[in-house]
Amino acid sequence: MGFATAEETSQVQAWAHAYPEVANELSVIEKSMEQYAFANAVEPVEDLKSQIFNKINFNNSATKTVVSEKTPAKVYSISPIWQRAAAVAIFLLLASVVVNIVYYNKFKKAALAYQQKNEELIAQTEKLNGLDQDMSIVQNKYSRPVALEGLPAAPEATAKIFWMKNTGEVYIDPSNLPEAPEGKEYQLWGIVDGKPVDGGMILTSKKGNRYHIQKMKNFGKAEAFAVTLETKGGNPTPKGSMFVMGKL
Repeated sequence: MGFATAEETSQVQAWAHAYPEVANELSVIEKSMEQYAFANAVEPVEDLKSQIFNKINFNNSATKTVVSEKTPAKVYSISPIWQRAAAVAIFLLLASVVVNIVYYNKFKKAALAYQQKNEELIAQTEKLNGLDQDMSIVQNKYSRPVALEGLPAAPEATAKIFWMKNTGEVYIDPSNLPEAPEGKEYQLWGIVDGKPVDGGMILTSKKGNRYHIQKMKNFGKAEAFAVTLETKGGNPTPKGSMFVMGKL
């Protein structure tokens, strides 16, 4: 409407160029102002037309001027005070839109950073809880460790069994076993009366990290323990290569 200062006009144009939301809001405001003008149109006085024609100088006095009698046109007018107030209100509204956009973007970044830190904290908490559990097994007075040494299939491989003498519970630390190939899993066996008994499948990784001590199936008694590399899901009897073994 021409009532904004040059600085305000430049600022609004910059906002509209930088933020599509501001451009859309500005378009909505312009349409609303147009609708307001039409809704508040002022009817001119009846003799306005005759006053206008009385002031016109006709170059050719002989020429007949025919004035068609039509319905007087409406004149649309908004008070200068209201125009200025509207300009200020629009400027402030667009400024608030920009501020909201800026702070919303900052909020999104802060929320993302918080989520990442929270996930890191949860991961660290789980890790500490796992370490606490591992220590409780290792330090248990009934825990009897059994070292499983590497065999020809994997000479460098090792594992450790923790057998609870009071309950027969069995735990294994497989952290020094090689990563199982795709489609393969390690399986624990307890040697009972000279025969292998299934002790369960062994997890070697968890969420990208090496898996430490984990509970296996219970053995009332066992002469030795061994680990073989089996097809995924395991087998009722060992069919794969034996990687480590140790006597109780």
